Amino acid sequence: MKSVLFERNSLHPMELERRELPATGARAVRDLAHEIAVTLGPDPATSSTLANPTLIHLVDARYTELPAAVREAMRAPATTAGVTIVGSVPLDDGELGPTPIDWKQAATWGGDPLTCAASFELDIAMLLLARCAGEPFGWQGQQAGRLVNNIVPSPGHEEEQTGASSTTLLAPHTEDAFHPERANLLMLGCLRNPDRVGTTVSSVRRVELRPWQCDRLSESILPILPDLSYGTEFPTTPAPAVPTLGTDDGRLTLRFDPAYTPLADADPEFRSAYDHLASELERVCITAALAPGELLLVDNDVVVHGRVPFRPRYDGTDRWLKRVNIRLPQRRRAETEAAEDGYGQRIVAPFRAMRPEIGTTLGHRR
Repeated sequence: MKSVLFERNSLHPMELERRELPATGARAVRDLAHEIAVTLGPDPATSSTLANPTLIHLVDARYTELPAAVREAMRAPATTAGVTIVGSVPLDDGELGPTPIDWKQAATWGGDPLTCAASFELDIAMLLLARCAGEPFGWQGQQAGRLVNNIVPSPGHEEEQTGASSTTLLAPHTEDAFHPERANLLMLGCLRNPDRVGTTVSSVRRVELRPWQCDRLSESILPILPDLSYGTEFPTTPAPAVPTLGTDDGRLTLRFDPAYTPLADADPEFRSAYDHLASELERVCITAALAPGELLLVDNDVVVHGRVPFRPRYDGTDRWLKRVNIRLPQRRRAETEAAEDGYGQRIVAPFRAMRPEIGTTLGHRR
């Protein structure tokens, strides 16, 4: 059974919602990020995870200084496609330095003004923009808990189903589908994309399913396992089965990661329904190739995303994205998810910690 999208190289700009930052607003993002970076000074401890309390306080206290048009542009996608391109944060390729070979190198460079100070400032810009949208967070078990992840092709990982891959099709998936605290909104910021590598996106609200298929896919039949970016050692307790489809105010939501779902363990009827869903996601797939400075907002409750294959050069000019997970406090998920332990993976959520009234809830229905 084929349960991933096929390669899609044609781009679909007309099918994508697009919002433009006014020039003054876009400049204000960079200027404020620079001001905060100068205030903090070069500090490897700050750049390593970006969870420095002073940095978090400055971002949380000052993002509201950005023009209202910037904050309006960062609202969740408004169409059934569930994705929005936001353009553009001012960016010059010369300020970036070479594309790092992995996220660890990117993190090391982030706070060093002799290598790539712009990377650290752009991390702060990403946090400011993400804070306009909701609450940025990271994962303790992924990229050492960084709040802003660096997505670059890495030697030795070309064929994996992770963001470090390149020559293989990155199968469409819900980001961190295995976890009850997965992001509501995913933000991808492009620093470099010379080969116009496409990001694929497919919305469950554009597919056509029969009632029996919806019923079967709404049952908790199979688990979804953590991807390789979290390592390979997880608790030995039985993995909980989770539904593929859910609803929010009567509209479909999706929890989908075929590369990490043991589909062979399901009965033929369920596999048939899952296969049809995968085919429908392929049919409605649209592809976006981000330009430097552009952002892609993905509704992670509705949309699966992936990436077409490309050939990395490892010469400092490869594709380089930054990624932020965002929680939308107004969103609620099914109460049944509250019982899941997320395979022991814990989030890094300093913005949530600053709000005692929010506490550590998982954002489930009550």
